Amino acid sequence: MISNNRRQFSLGLIALGGAAACSNGIGNNNAAEIDARIEAALSTMYQVYPGAQNLSEKATGLLVMPLITEAGIGLGTGYGRGALQIEGVNVDYYSSTSASAGLQIGFQQYSYVLFFKTESSLREFRTSNGWVAGANVEYVYKDQSDYLGTETTSATSDVVAIIFAQAGMRFGATLDGTKYSRIIP
Repeated sequence: MISNNRRQFSLGLIALGGAAACSNGIGNNNAAEIDARIEAALSTMYQVYPGAQNLSEKATGLLVMPLITEAGIGLGTGYGRGALQIEGVNVDYYSSTSASAGLQIGFQQYSYVLFFKTESSLREFRTSNGWVAGANVEYVYKDQSDYLGTETTSATSDVVAIIFAQAGMRFGATLDGTKYSRIIP
């Protein structure tokens, strides 16, 4: 009986997190609003991590996800919308859907940018049917700007991610994956 109540509570929290993610302010299918959020997110990233400007200039493309919302107890889910930029222009819009399982509890929101360092990594992303982030993405997670500059220039991965503007609390150790799908805003 207690196990069933915990399961129902966990599923209820995940559903609540999913509903919150879908109403995270980006889910209104409005390209102009997504574009404005992307501009604000990039401005914030460049202020916090000035070295990211150099990485942006060298990248063949950027996937900017200005607001990702995640929640979970045991099982977790996350959602957000953003755009792929090539030479500073939003060329395609994408949704990001994630799922996780493990020892976790909490709710969080954050922004991130994927930097495609090669033409082949950008082409693979654009031509795949639901590209999944996995071992081919290198994450930068130190808060010092000088560390960021060193880390991104020495990164061996074709795709580098910078995560910033975290809010909320989520604790645990999980196995997770993220799927990106092209959308029409």
